[in-house]
Amino acid sequence: MTQKVFPELRTTDWDHTKAFYVEGLGFAVDWEHRFEPDLPVFAQLTREGLSLFVSGHGADARAGCAAYFFVTDVDAWHRDFTGRGVQPAVSPRDMGYGIREMTVLDPDGNRLRFGTAIG
Repeated sequence: MTQKVFPELRTTDWDHTKAFYVEGLGFAVDWEHRFEPDLPVFAQLTREGLSLFVSGHGADARAGCAAYFFVTDVDAWHRDFTGRGVQPAVSPRDMGYGIREMTVLDPDGNRLRFGTAIG
């Protein structure tokens, strides 16, 4: 299935955010755009077919938002993140609504939830 909705999260420091997502979470930068070299970035990041936009433009999004990623095996993602030095705010746990999920906070306080259906 092709992804049709892209979360858009705020970054206040693109270099720090990029390092966190690429080195810490294993995402790749698909592209970066700036209207001028001094202006804020607008970028797309992807891992295993799951993409999100990150924007430095204050009008696009506010820091502290959230995005949800449905993944095949949340425990495998957890092992990968911790192996890269990222400690989730909430480790994987079974939720009453039938999802096993964890929460990671990015440098701007955006909540990234990763979940796998139970059963």
